[in-house]
Amino acid sequence: MKIGIDARMLSSHFGIGRYIQQLILQLQKIDSENDYLIFLRQDNFAELKIENDRFTKVLADVPWYTMEEQKIFLKILEDNPVDLMHFPHWNVPYFYKKPFVITIHDLTMYHYGRPEASTLGNLKFWFKDKAHRTLIKHLVKEAKHIIATSQFTAQDIVKTLGVPPEKITVTYQAPFKIESHLELPENVLQKFGISKKFVLYVGAAYPHKNLDKLLESWQIFNEENSQDYELVLVGKDSYFYQKLKEKFANVTNVVFTGLVEDIDLIELYKKASVFVFPSLYEGFGLPPLEASQCGLPVVASSSSCLPEVLGESALYFDPLNQEQIAQVLYIALTDENVRSELKYHARENLQRFSSEKLAVVTKGIYERSK
Repeated sequence: MKIGIDARMLSSHFGIGRYIQQLILQLQKIDSENDYLIFLRQDNFAELKIENDRFTKVLADVPWYTMEEQKIFLKILEDNPVDLMHFPHWNVPYFYKKPFVITIHDLTMYHYGRPEASTLGNLKFWFKDKAHRTLIKHLVKEAKHIIATSQFTAQDIVKTLGVPPEKITVTYQAPFKIESHLELPENVLQKFGISKKFVLYVGAAYPHKNLDKLLESWQIFNEENSQDYELVLVGKDSYFYQKLKEKFANVTNVVFTGLVEDIDLIELYKKASVFVFPSLYEGFGLPPLEASQCGLPVVASSSSCLPEVLGESALYFDPLNQEQIAQVLYIALTDENVRSELKYHARENLQRFSSEKLAVVTKGIYERSK
């Protein structure tokens, strides 16, 4: 069977990108029966290393969420036919008619789809949101099978989109593995201007990520608990990060690093005191698992999929309660018994996640869906 994978989002800098990266890496290791066409942009074409001669890269230098995606990418797919296509996100050409499976990571737009969550004006946002919803309803109907990244997301798809549960399979991601021979940088704290012990957040700054409440709670933490720590926010600089910087310019002990390379990120995970994840809505939530992989205690929102994914390896808070966030952070920073318990449960929890299993289950879905 010839399988296509839309890998235009392949990247180490965000969750969907890591999902695609992880999946293709492991499929190359386990599949000697099927042939694969991997569709990539110019920017990430060289990033993917082919180690299995059944895998072939195809240039599809088309940006996602555009009309070009609907026209030019469709033409590229038609010129490179496959028996089954895997779209690892819902940005699929509407008129693609051959068999496909789709991964849905979350339904954020259905729950937090507001104009203020976009850089578009109200009218443009309304039209784009309408188009996205129309596309998703079409895709879940036409897809041979749907892959969800958590039970929470699977249930959300059933409830929100009316998809039969038997059409959905859950496949968990896994955090990156840290190579034992990896030489980590020694000057990472100086590089990013971090001068104290610190609490770390990694991710985007979209409104549903709830960083407003985190920064409000950090002001409370500074005033009522301690001035001995910094809050370090790691994420690609964006319109939303700029808004946060302006709104909370008077909050002390905050460091914005911008986007960081994996080698620096690992060192930040290893040097931080606590990892915080305040999101209101997630389809999976990879950064807290990456933190756990590096031995970093995690405190997290009690919303959406996070209790499912993190289990007993995190200390939870109500993401809308700033005082509680500040208090939970203080406990996780200062109570050595709590810190020890979190690390112990994290080691156990990480056993549930395997990139090899992700690939094996996904390969099985391909073979059942042809």
